[in-house]
Amino acid sequence: MSEKPGSGPSGFDRRAFMAGAAGSALVPMTARAAAQDASVSTAQDPALPVDVTLRVNGKDKRLRIDARTTVLDALREHLKLTGSKKGCDHGQCGACTVLIDDRRVVSCLTLALAAEGQEITTIEGLATDDHLHPMQQAFVDNDAFQCGYCTPGQIMSAVACVKEGHAGSEADIREYMSGNICRCAAYPNIVAAVKQAAPEIMKG
Repeated sequence: MSEKPGSGPSGFDRRAFMAGAAGSALVPMTARAAAQDASVSTAQDPALPVDVTLRVNGKDKRLRIDARTTVLDALREHLKLTGSKKGCDHGQCGACTVLIDDRRVVSCLTLALAAEGQEITTIEGLATDDHLHPMQQAFVDNDAFQCGYCTPGQIMSAVACVKEGHAGSEADIREYMSGNICRCAAYPNIVAAVKQAAPEIMKG
């Protein structure tokens, strides 16, 4: 009595068993792949605009923006607050410095979505009515700017420097303002402005 190739005396067909096992192994793999495809298809396209509410200078601003929009671009391109400057766009020059919950940040590297629910203060939000902020006035009094491009970021950083308690000496001011570059090299005047404004800011 002849046997089928691959079958033993008991009639067990090894080829049929292996084919069946392979097929059953493919079922969960196929199901997982289908589930992954479904999750990808239902996930939101990152290129689609999203709704965000930014609190800027004490006012809520509702925006519909690309999820990759930075705070700087939201301010300049969407809210038309152009005081914060785009310098290097790599977080190295400090021209775009703003305060978020009284903490200085480089807005060109901060996503707008990450700042939702926090208080953003820009150079436009420092003055009250017709009165300049003490740091703004000190920059004017000490000629602490030349071309003026870096000045908004310098002023915002200087305000935070004082509030952080780093304006006790010229050495401290230089150290904690070192992230803000002035290509006109008005550094001595900037230090003088910070020293002038510090007592009034701390008093207030």
